[in-house]
Amino acid sequence: METSSPAKPIAETPSPQMPSVEVWRKTLLQIPTLFGRLVYLASLRDPASGRYRHEVLNELMGADDSDRALNRSHRRAFSEWLAHSMAEQRRDLDEYLRTAGAPGDSRQYHSLVPPAARDVERQLFLGDLETLMELLRLGA
Repeated sequence: METSSPAKPIAETPSPQMPSVEVWRKTLLQIPTLFGRLVYLASLRDPASGRYRHEVLNELMGADDSDRALNRSHRRAFSEWLAHSMAEQRRDLDEYLRTAGAPGDSRQYHSLVPPAARDVERQLFLGDLETLMELLRLGA
């Protein structure tokens, strides 16, 4: 009776894109706040075409795979932000605003919502952000 070896889990299966994924993961980890990662990822999306673009990833993975990876990263960071409590979001946002010197106006952050986000997620994000900005403005 012949026994076959078990299949390797996907995470262990080598792929030509694994080094690219690792480069991208390390790039994102250099951004100290989750909100900062959201800002960065949203900035990589071309509003006219809707495609994400990152020169190094485009070279390593090709434009289509890079677009998919960046889109996935943006959705993941957005979902992670929504899963945080208001207290966690506030600490993260406060740190982002303090270190980035970014404006404290929630209206400027509509573009941070990934295009595939559901309307309820968009509303939750923007409503929470407006509340957080007001709390930070009031020093509460």
